[in-house]
Amino acid sequence: MAAAAAEMVWMRVLEEGVFRFDASEAARAAAGPSLSFADPRQREAAREGSDAPAVVPACEAAPEGGAQKVVLKLPSGTSFYGTGEASGPLERTGKRVFTWNTDAWGFGPGTTSLYQSHPWVLAVLPDGKALGVLADTTRRCEIDLREESTIKFSASAAYPVITFGPFNTPADVMTSLSHAIGTVSMPPKWSLGYHQCRWSYDSSEKVLKVVRTFREKGIPCDVVWMDIDYMDGFRCFTFDSKRFPDPKSMVDNLHSIGCQAIWMLDPGIKKEEGYFVYDSGSTNDVWIQKADGSPFVGEVWPGDCVFPDYTSEKTRAWWASLVKDFISNGVDGIWNDMNEPAVFKTTTKTMPESNIHRGDADIGGVQNHSYYHNVYGMLMARSTYEGMAMGNAAKRPFVLTRAGFIGSQRYAATWTGDNLSNWEHLHMSLPMVLQLGLSGQPLSGPDIGGFAGNATPKLFGRWMGVGALFPFSRGHTETGSIDHEPWSFGEECEEACRLALLRRYRLLPHIYTLFYHSHTKGIPVATPVFFADSQDPELRKVETSFLLGPLLVCASTLPNKGAHECAHKLPKGIWLPFDFADSHPDLPVLYLRGGAILPVGLPIKHVGEASLEDDLSLIIALDENGKAEGVLFEDAGDGYAFTQGDYLLTHYTAELHSSVVTVKVFKSEGSWKRPKRNLKINILLGGGAMISADGVDGEEIHLTMPPESEVSSLVATSELEHKKRLEMIRPIPDIDEPSGQEGAELSKIPVDLKSGDWLLKVVPWIGGRIISMTHLPSDSQWLHSRIEINGYEEYSGTEYRSAGCTEEYKVIRRYLEQSGEEESICMEGDIGGGLVLQRQISILKDNPKTVQIESSIQARSVGAGSGGFSRLVCLRVHPTFTLLHPTEVVVAFTAINGSKQEISPESGEITFEGDLRPNGEWMLVDKCVRLSLVNRFDPSEVSKCMVHWGTGDVNMELWSEERPVSKDTPLRICHQYEVRQTN
Repeated sequence: MAAAAAEMVWMRVLEEGVFRFDASEAARAAAGPSLSFADPRQREAAREGSDAPAVVPACEAAPEGGAQKVVLKLPSGTSFYGTGEASGPLERTGKRVFTWNTDAWGFGPGTTSLYQSHPWVLAVLPDGKALGVLADTTRRCEIDLREESTIKFSASAAYPVITFGPFNTPADVMTSLSHAIGTVSMPPKWSLGYHQCRWSYDSSEKVLKVVRTFREKGIPCDVVWMDIDYMDGFRCFTFDSKRFPDPKSMVDNLHSIGCQAIWMLDPGIKKEEGYFVYDSGSTNDVWIQKADGSPFVGEVWPGDCVFPDYTSEKTRAWWASLVKDFISNGVDGIWNDMNEPAVFKTTTKTMPESNIHRGDADIGGVQNHSYYHNVYGMLMARSTYEGMAMGNAAKRPFVLTRAGFIGSQRYAATWTGDNLSNWEHLHMSLPMVLQLGLSGQPLSGPDIGGFAGNATPKLFGRWMGVGALFPFSRGHTETGSIDHEPWSFGEECEEACRLALLRRYRLLPHIYTLFYHSHTKGIPVATPVFFADSQDPELRKVETSFLLGPLLVCASTLPNKGAHECAHKLPKGIWLPFDFADSHPDLPVLYLRGGAILPVGLPIKHVGEASLEDDLSLIIALDENGKAEGVLFEDAGDGYAFTQGDYLLTHYTAELHSSVVTVKVFKSEGSWKRPKRNLKINILLGGGAMISADGVDGEEIHLTMPPESEVSSLVATSELEHKKRLEMIRPIPDIDEPSGQEGAELSKIPVDLKSGDWLLKVVPWIGGRIISMTHLPSDSQWLHSRIEINGYEEYSGTEYRSAGCTEEYKVIRRYLEQSGEEESICMEGDIGGGLVLQRQISILKDNPKTVQIESSIQARSVGAGSGGFSRLVCLRVHPTFTLLHPTEVVVAFTAINGSKQEISPESGEITFEGDLRPNGEWMLVDKCVRLSLVNRFDPSEVSKCMVHWGTGDVNMELWSEERPVSKDTPLRICHQYEVRQTN
């Protein structure tokens, strides 16, 4: 029995407005060390003060250190964000997330566990103030936001909860959070250019050809990536002697044309005597162990692998020394993949939770895998980062990690994992990047164009348009897909991509400045639009626009509408549109906030082309008082001299007096001497119109504003020219691949199946639902259904209405009752990630009293990205039956253990698992009419059964096990219905 909810004990920590809550003093003493805090001691040290928490969570804790559930009730109208790397909408109210790092190839909007864990919620209160809540546990944690204005955390052992605020703005909360978990490491400037990757560029020649093509076509690019095929048989820290015979020479050639090289390292080390990494790891005793003390062996790309135990400082030092030697080959950056850790051919997609980590005492000591699973990727990234720093102390390490934990931004950038080449994933990429920023990880982006599958020209061009403005900008695609370089989709798409990336490079001075602010103050680089006005409730759900400081980026994720054709919600105040004469139907629309000065650079093809002596431009949007201000951070672009003051931070101001605008340097910081360079001033007037003046940076520049009538004329002319320009541009053609679906077109007429004792009506276009199931001899309609609700549905996850329930189903086969054939229909629905949910409904020829429904989740085009296995899926059969006589019905069955069960409506919701499951048959009994609807199934296909009583209906659900599927291992449940007379 769980204890009743009680207020938690609290103490002040870190700084004013930050509090730690524990279930009890004993729970506080028993809590493990923090891995999220940059300095774990800050979570343990009480600070003095007179402030008290505005919100005190309530806690339910099971006795003897069992599961702990924490509940925070906030004012009605509170909006929730954060939860880390999460798919689905930006506003998280109504959602549930489980922090359990998972290789989630083919994830969808309803997937509840992705590659990273951030047990963190940012709550924006009705008055615009904000509160941050961190459940500081490394264990699997449920974040439940399904109840309005209520946060619930639940994990298997006691943990502290840290609250930040309420503070005046969400930005204030993020700054306070950064004082706890640290800020993003200042990235090398080249890493903010565009990155090109695929699985895999299979030789040195191919790599160089791709980069040279970027240069020849005038498309900016700064980084090329080497996926696993550069290795010798997928052995980490090796190179294929035929395809990459001289990696150092290849990298020298890349550097000569201004391109950097990043190489992949996975945690799975091939178990092979004679392989130097395996031998040295075994000698140093660094492998994760099974419960019996022997090294755990799991299959990944090289076959049987062992895994370094990064929870031990000894192992991290061993790995760092390998990295240090590795970068001498000309390695500019390292990509840590598969580090959830992913393990092939297992239902959990990872190693057993019973495995043992010999962790250092200061992070938790010896624990099983369930304790360290969520921080494994972060600790690997930390080891890689430290190895790169050892290899070249004069350069800032660049590490990209797939798996992470809150705080991993201290060591690595991240991306949103193995997404799909479709419009839904283009749309999801915006809120996913914003959520990561709101969870402390500002340096992130998606695989532009989608990793799995083939992009179409319009999809790729549109994705590049917005992806070029994400903090981390990389195109990437999987093996077996078509080419996904910017020139691979025709001239129109190539031109849109060129314009998009040239735009990014013009904005690099601003983006680099934002990263300096993020590094020093913890503010995300890309923020939701509501950061401009957190009191405006209409901004809180906007997820096709985002802010880069005072720059508003308005994109479109609709196939048939460009950003310029969409209605964008702008925050209150002055927002002036502008571009670089690069407007295009498939690029986002840009606005600058009134009162802001935006520094921009020259058009360049790679970061190395730019120098501090280059001319600058300032784009200025005056506020209603005729004023504006902006800031520019400059340094060497790499190294750490900036931490010793070797930088230039310039604060520019503009002010209108008597029709003259004066632009000047208000103040400067840092010891870097201002270079002699020209400064172009562009003052926005509205409608894209501007007036310009030239001067010298550091000197006052004066610009006379034209009279009001001339301003109106300039604005009207600019708007007309902009419209004409858009009309003249050749749009990217909308060429979609054929679906490849065999069989008939989608029917809009319900399908009747009538034979023997049964008449069924099926609606393929709404979740493939059976909406009527009539037993003809008794004239009984069993299903509780209308076209728009309930009836017979199936889901591809444990969440109600998960991916699959709203998909259109296509009829792929239909057999009518003729020539003695059975009546049947077979339908499929695409549930994403290369999976289909297939259902065949049959009235059996040899037993016309029986309806048979055979359901399966099948892998059709699951890529090799997860060893040919899909994300975790669960086949959930969800029929709802009408209760004609609610007080006279029961669900009855004999369990596998032989016990007789009879469940009445008063029981609410009950789940039966293990030996308590029905022994292959259960029935809904209507005692009034003396009829029973019998449901038969194979218990080996069903892991649990659930009964949920409503007021006039009941759900009798069948659930498969939850596991990944491959083409050879579908999930399947075949069950039958029959009506019997009862006494």
